[in-house]
Order: sequence, then structure tokens, then C-alpha cells
Amino acid sequence: MRARVTLSLLAIVVLISSAASSAVAQSYPSGPITLVIPLAPGDATDLAGRAMAEELAKLLKVPVVPLNRPGAGMAIGTDSVVKAKKDGYTILLTPNAALVSAKILNPESVTYDPVKDLTSLGLTTRTPILLAVREDAPYRTFAEMIEFSKKNPGKVRVGTVGTGSVGHLNVEMINSLTGANLTMVPFKGGAPGITALLGGHIEGGAFSLGALSSHVKNGAVRGMVVSNAFPGYPDLPTLTKLGYRQNLLGVWLAFFAPAGVPAEVTKTLTAAIEKVAKDPAIAAKLVGFGIVQDYVPPQQVVAEIREEHRTVEELAKKAGLVK
Repeated sequence: MRARVTLSLLAIVVLISSAASSAVAQSYPSGPITLVIPLAPGDATDLAGRAMAEELAKLLKVPVVPLNRPGAGMAIGTDSVVKAKKDGYTILLTPNAALVSAKILNPESVTYDPVKDLTSLGLTTRTPILLAVREDAPYRTFAEMIEFSKKNPGKVRVGTVGTGSVGHLNVEMINSLTGANLTMVPFKGGAPGITALLGGHIEGGAFSLGALSSHVKNGAVRGMVVSNAFPGYPDLPTLTKLGYRQNLLGVWLAFFAPAGVPAEVTKTLTAAIEKVAKDPAIAAKLVGFGIVQDYVPPQQVVAEIREEHRTVEELAKKAGLVK
């Protein structure tokens, strides 16, 4: 008898909890949503996030408030969302580095699992990485640059924003795929690296297309290969277009919620994020910053994280960044 009563009470508790959760989901959203951006204000991720937050607020009919939480290679902001209340009122917009390379290169700072601890709401944005050389370089094409580097080891120095950066991993990828002998030169950010490229202190640079675009347009540098196609640059090839089996790593941005958010809440957010990602007005606003809108649904984002993790881990080992 006592066992029956206990089971009945448990069933009632479960029903009440389920009903409460359903009621919350049905009324969602009923208040402001915090959009955590794990980088400082003014970064490309921040610009994209603020533009999309504005449109999300219109669709969801509640304020969507960007909150910059930089630090520890983006782990601080990302971890704050992992540990946030699972109600859909705290969400994340982050670059892939916080989910993939940070986990591999700085495991002591990254305690979360991007697949298990976060719920993907969709990938919205890509920022291509361009490998460019000075206009007066003795090679005109990617193939010519590769051949030159093989014959002249150490004579093609490629600047990046630092050791372990996407640019660094791309240099390692090119060397691995082609047998080239490119030398990676780390800088403390894109600006000093591009200055060194323009000044002839290095022969090439692997930086964001947005940072290099004005120099490509004025003829100071010439693009060799880009991570993904970008409007207005039809002549910039990707590695797969050149016949290689994979493309360079680029930067992408995706939205996430903490794992365990109710399905109805996730559904509401995902639908709104997809509309924003496909909004031509937002795309037009961001393209000038070297940012292209490219929607990928949640499940494919998880697959992309796993595939990129395998690639980055392999490249990091080849570069001697991890054992």
C-alpha cells in the first residue's frame, strides 16, 4: 500500500513538473533574452551578433541583449552559457574556435563538451580566411607558389594572428596536402601581420578576407586561395576547386543554448535564427565586413563540429602543438 502511494506521489510530481515545463515553453519568450558573445566589442563576431540580435528581437517580440564576455580563449563566455539556466533566456553566439581548437589546444581552460553541453540552434555566418601574397611576388598562382616554396625552403613566410590560430593550421594544412615548404610567422593580431606583409617583411599572410579585402582591391596583395567562396571575388579559388580533397579552415559563427532547454523553446529559437540567417538585408549589411550569411541547420552543425575537431587535432599534432 505504502509503495503504491509513493509511486502515485512520484507520478503526480512528474506530471506537475511536465505541465510547468510545458507552460513555460508555450509562453516563451516572455522577457529579455541575453545573447552572450565571448569576444570583445567591435570584433567581427560582435558586429554580426548585434546585427542579428536586432532582427531576432523583432521576430521574437522581446529584447535580445548582446553581452560581451571575452577571456580565456572564449571559454569564459561559452562556459557561462553552458552553466546558465536551461530556460532559453541565455543563448550563445560563438566562433568555431571556442568549440573546436580551444578544446584541443587549451584543454585546461575548456571544461565543457561542445556537443554534450550545448544545444545547437544553427550556424548562420562564415568569415573566409584568405592566403594572400604581395603583388610583386615572383609567383602568380597557388601552384606556382607551392613549387617556389619547394625549391626555396623558408623563402615563403606566411603571417598569421598567432600560434595555434586558424591561419597557422591552414599553413600546416597546405604543407601537408601539397608538400609545400611554407614557414608560419606568428603576429599579435591581424593588423601587425598585414602591415608586415605590405612592408615586405613576409611574403604572404593567412588572414580574414575582411581584413585583406581593401588591399586586394587596390592591388597591393593578390589572393592565392580562400577557405570558402565570397560574393564579389569570383576569381579566388578554394582548395577543392584546385583539386585538393579539402578546403582551408574558415571562421564560422553559430548560435547555441545550454543542453537541456525544452524542445519547444529550442524550436522557437531555431525558427527565428534561420529567418535571420536568410535575411537579405542582414546579409547586405555584413558583407562589407567580409562576413557572409550561410545557414546550416542544427544537426549539420554538430556534424561539422565533429569533422572539424578531427581535422584540427590532426593538424595540431603535425604542427607539434599537441602530443
